[in-house]
Amino acid sequence: MRAPFARSTWREFGYIWLSLFVAPVAFTYAIFTVSFTVGILVTVVGLFVTGALVLGARGWGGMYRTMARSMLSIDVLAPAPYERRRGFWRVLWSTVSDGPGWRALSFMLVSFVLSIVSFVVSVTFFFTAVGAMTHWYWAQFLPLQEAADGTWHRGAQMGTDWFVDTPMRQSALAAAGVVLWWLWPQLVRGFAQLFRLLTINLLGPTRASLRVRDLEKSRGRTVEDADAKLRRIERDLHDGTQARLVAVAMQLGEAKEQLASGGDATEALDLVDSAHASTKEALVELRELARGIHPPALDNGLAVALETLAARSPLPVTVDVDPRVAPSPAVETIAYFCVAELVTNAAKHARASGVYVLVEEQGSTMRLRVRDDGQGGARVSTPDAQGHRSGLAGLEERVRSVDGTLELVSPVGGPTVVTVTLPSRV
Repeated sequence: MRAPFARSTWREFGYIWLSLFVAPVAFTYAIFTVSFTVGILVTVVGLFVTGALVLGARGWGGMYRTMARSMLSIDVLAPAPYERRRGFWRVLWSTVSDGPGWRALSFMLVSFVLSIVSFVVSVTFFFTAVGAMTHWYWAQFLPLQEAADGTWHRGAQMGTDWFVDTPMRQSALAAAGVVLWWLWPQLVRGFAQLFRLLTINLLGPTRASLRVRDLEKSRGRTVEDADAKLRRIERDLHDGTQARLVAVAMQLGEAKEQLASGGDATEALDLVDSAHASTKEALVELRELARGIHPPALDNGLAVALETLAARSPLPVTVDVDPRVAPSPAVETIAYFCVAELVTNAAKHARASGVYVLVEEQGSTMRLRVRDDGQGGARVSTPDAQGHRSGLAGLEERVRSVDGTLELVSPVGGPTVVTVTLPSRV
């Protein structure tokens, strides 16, 4: 029974009222644009005017999105901005064929009908409900009316000879008013939902443009991550491996000088041994760096690489790989690093006692599922003020860079299940 008094109900009702005043003007604009287009589109001037009107419809779409944001509590993203092309005829065609503009015109045409219907129905229900509930009061101000049998009545007239002027009829009418008063918010909410659907589908970006925008963002972040990784490798080589190799060269140089000058052979041998040990350490560092770029185990396939990863893990890891899985090298690398990151998270943060990894083929995609029996509560956190992201957020960006998806289910108390879907070929 709180719905008639809810703030959202009155905001939605206000949207219906406001749209009634805006819709006729928008409808006139849309009708003029369509009729003008049909009439003189064949002329160059007609192309210019039509293009301007179509682009102007974007402004109407922005106004309706603002109304929806403030009164319908829905934030619809703006469509892709208009991109002006080079060349006279390309500019003309790009304006006349602007998809978001024509979709906004479609919204203006459809919303006109919906605005009238929603206004008439919602206002009728509202005032009928209020009138029925308060009839007992305002009926006293009605004039007396004579019935066909010669009797006089003061009350609302239903039909030709039936009046609401007895306590029983007053109560029945008030009860009907209460029912209408309860149904009114449901009607308003239903009409508001229709406006929301229209706004989302006609005034927002298309699924294809959203997908392109999402891919552009994820690939941009992937490029940034790759650049950061290259800088880290450069720093590690400079500060670690290069320093060790410089030390090896100096030690071998000293040993050479001592042997050439007839110095102590034992001391020269110690220098050679030290250089030999430094060389081994440098080789270990180079192997670790190479493993971070492309794990050598992947040369033998994803299944072997995951088995090797499981053998090195501090946790018991069970790996089940569908033998039909044969992704492209780029996808294979992403899948490997996804499993590596998730197994590491399970060992470091989840306090898990075991991990199960399943890789299976599903048509043209590969599904990778990693389940641990840890404490759960994992989240894909958003970047902080410095732009730092969690490991799961980084994985999600890497997966989305090839148009894949990452789904996380991690209730408090566990278990945590991460499902990654990747295209088999990119």
